[in-house]
Amino acid sequence: MNYTVDRQTGRLLGAQMVGEEGVAHRIDALAAALHARMTVEEVARLDLAYAPPFATVWDPILIAANVAIKRLRGRR
Repeated sequence: MNYTVDRQTGRLLGAQMVGEEGVAHRIDALAAALHARMTVEEVARLDLAYAPPFATVWDPILIAANVAIKRLRGRR
């Protein structure tokens, strides 16, 4: 998963993901975030559904958002 983020405002400008299972639902969530003009920090605070048999506590959307935040702050 990869995000494109405005360095000045932190606003999410785009997202890419590749995969088989669950990708369509995740990209829909990011399409809604783009439509709402959310920042990557707002994306990182989303409360996404969690079901132990089907998903991890840390959804890939949240993990990628936290990576993007670290990059914006100059930490890799």
